[in-house]
Amino acid sequence: MRVTPGRCLLRQLLKDKGVSQSWLADQTGLTEQKISNYITGHAKMGYSTAVSIALTLGVHAEDLYEHIKEH
Repeated sequence: MRVTPGRCLLRQLLKDKGVSQSWLADQTGLTEQKISNYITGHAKMGYSTAVSIALTLGVHAEDLYEHIKEH
Protein backbone atom coordinates (compact mmCIF):
# COMPACT_ATOMS: atom_id res chain seq x y z
CA MET A 1 0.00 0.00 0.00
CA ARG A 2 1.25 3.45 -0.89
CA VAL A 3 0.19 6.63 0.92
CA THR A 4 0.55 10.12 -0.49
CA PRO A 5 -0.14 13.43 1.22
CA GLY A 6 -3.47 15.07 0.50
CA ARG A 7 -4.73 18.42 1.79
CA CYS A 8 -2.57 20.22 4.35
CA LEU A 9 -4.21 20.33 7.78
CA LEU A 10 -1.95 23.02 9.21
CA ARG A 11 -4.62 25.75 9.23
CA GLN A 12 -6.89 23.63 11.43
CA LEU A 13 -4.02 22.56 13.68
CA LEU A 14 -3.04 26.19 14.27
CA LYS A 15 -6.65 27.05 15.06
CA ASP A 16 -6.98 24.08 17.42
CA LYS A 17 -3.78 25.08 19.23
CA GLY A 18 -4.83 28.74 19.40
CA VAL A 19 -1.70 30.00 17.67
CA SER A 20 -1.08 32.07 14.55
CA GLN A 21 0.97 31.59 11.42
CA SER A 22 3.16 34.43 12.69
CA TRP A 23 3.82 32.58 15.95
CA LEU A 24 4.70 29.39 14.06
CA ALA A 25 7.05 31.36 11.80
CA ASP A 26 8.80 32.84 14.84
CA GLN A 27 9.14 29.43 16.49
CA THR A 28 10.42 27.56 13.43
CA GLY A 29 12.42 30.22 11.59
CA LEU A 30 10.23 29.79 8.52
CA THR A 31 8.67 32.79 6.82
CA GLU A 32 4.97 33.49 7.17
CA GLN A 33 4.77 33.30 3.37
CA LYS A 34 6.23 29.78 3.37
CA ILE A 35 3.74 28.67 6.03
CA SER A 36 0.93 30.25 4.04
CA ASN A 37 2.12 28.36 0.94
CA TYR A 38 1.92 25.07 2.86
CA ILE A 39 -1.59 25.89 4.08
CA THR A 40 -2.89 26.86 0.65
CA GLY A 41 -1.25 23.90 -1.09
CA HIS A 42 1.14 26.02 -3.13
CA ALA A 43 4.05 24.12 -1.55
CA LYS A 44 4.57 20.76 0.13
CA MET A 45 6.73 20.45 3.25
CA GLY A 46 9.91 18.46 3.13
CA TYR A 47 10.50 15.90 5.83
CA SER A 48 12.67 18.06 8.10
CA THR A 49 10.26 20.99 7.86
CA ALA A 50 7.28 18.77 8.66
CA VAL A 51 9.05 17.31 11.69
CA SER A 52 10.08 20.78 12.89
CA ILE A 53 6.53 22.09 12.59
CA ALA A 54 5.06 18.97 14.19
CA LEU A 55 7.43 19.14 17.16
CA THR A 56 6.66 22.83 17.61
CA LEU A 57 2.91 22.12 17.63
CA GLY A 58 3.16 18.96 19.73
CA VAL A 59 1.75 16.68 17.04
CA HIS A 60 3.10 13.96 14.76
CA ALA A 61 4.35 14.83 11.26
CA GLU A 62 1.64 12.55 9.85
CA ASP A 63 -0.97 14.88 11.38
CA LEU A 64 0.01 17.72 9.04
CA TYR A 65 -1.64 16.25 5.93
CA GLU A 66 -4.60 14.14 5.01
CA HIS A 67 -3.52 10.72 3.77
CA ILE A 68 -4.53 9.27 0.42
CA LYS A 69 -4.14 5.50 0.21
CA GLU A 70 -3.26 4.12 -3.20
CA HIS A 71 -3.65 0.45 -4.06
